[in-house]
Amino acid sequence: MKLAKVLGTLVATEKEAKLEGFRFLMLGEWGPDNKPAGGSVVAVDAVGAGVGEMVLFASGSSARQTAATDNKPVDAVVMAIVDSWEIDGQEKYRKGESD
Repeated sequence: MKLAKVLGTLVATEKEAKLEGFRFLMLGEWGPDNKPAGGSVVAVDAVGAGVGEMVLFASGSSARQTAATDNKPVDAVVMAIVDSWEIDGQEKYRKGESD
């Protein structure tokens, strides 16, 4: 799993039939220090995440392991919305406070 921030949404009116009904999100990879850390990725949203939220996503074959994406042609899926994280006893992020 990787940490990311939802940067926006992506609309594709023409797509593979197995992708009908899915919502696509543009994610920016994020680091444990609560700062951008890498590139971006488009992911299927399996949990109802919104723009600006911190999320966990999986890529590769793991992206096809959720109930929503089983046997679907996806390479990245948002599977959790992050509430908070801490490192060495120090809180680095809490939803609603630093987003």
